[in-house]
Amino acid sequence: MTRSTRTREREQETEHETERTRECPECGSDHLVKSSDRGELICDDCGLVIEEEKIDPGPEWRAFNHQERQKKSRVGAPTTQTMHDKGLTTTIDWKDKDAYGRSISSKKRSQMHRLRKWQERIRTKDAGERNLQFALSEIDRMASALGVPRSVREVASVIYRRALKDDLIRGRSIEGVATSALYAACRKEGIPRSLEEISEVSRVERKEIGRTYRYISQELALEMEPVDPKKYVPRFCSELDLSEEVKAKANEIITTTAEEGLLSGKSPTGYAAAAIYAASLLCNEKKTQREVADVAQVTEVTIRNRYQEQIEAMGIHS
Repeated sequence: MTRSTRTREREQETEHETERTRECPECGSDHLVKSSDRGELICDDCGLVIEEEKIDPGPEWRAFNHQERQKKSRVGAPTTQTMHDKGLTTTIDWKDKDAYGRSISSKKRSQMHRLRKWQERIRTKDAGERNLQFALSEIDRMASALGVPRSVREVASVIYRRALKDDLIRGRSIEGVATSALYAACRKEGIPRSLEEISEVSRVERKEIGRTYRYISQELALEMEPVDPKKYVPRFCSELDLSEEVKAKANEIITTTAEEGLLSGKSPTGYAAAAIYAASLLCNEKKTQREVADVAQVTEVTIRNRYQEQIEAMGIHS
């Protein structure tokens, strides 16, 4: 989004705010409606035209669907925190073709190759920007491997930038802080991934991720809430090919046993896995402890311990 576009949007917001606070001089109503096709400001109650021939700051063209709007738009992509320069850069296409799709000459190809090389070099002016570029690319790579949405990548990039601004990276690896920022973003956005899953796609050990995560969450005051085991249930059940009945029963087991205080101090992944195992038995869709443990990335011992506690709390005898 260009600066002129943002300025125009702010002016429109200010104008709308002014219109909301104004009153009709005829009846005193504050229900004022802006007619965009006639350029008039009208009272919705008595019909008085308060202003006319208002200037429309919008585009002069009309579009009736998304494709037409994209084709006629004259601004670039919106800014993003996932790139070190926030996306305000020039991109030289890797395809060696002209505007008509025809192949360019060998002389032009070598010239474009040099331009691409220099473009990559001048995008980062110092070591700090190069490190930021590397960290954000690592976040993007890990997020793609985990299959999390774009919003998580944006939040992770913001958390990393805050850690960089507060000088929390000194003495720690870039990969470790980037991985911890992604783990924190997953929890913030309600799309939890376990530390085991995060460490599988990272180049950092699980212990370092956990230690760095605790440090940056404390220093940045992220105020993380405990992960709800029920958020793991749909994904685990899907991977185990279990029915909706099992999902509902597992959620019921988690809700009932958590109310009795069994969840306190327990791993949410292990707790969810045990509830799914118990629900699969109750719904006659039996899965072995090994199958459930492999999906949840916990041990069979954990599932057995949590399972026994849950069925006792539910009053079910195995």
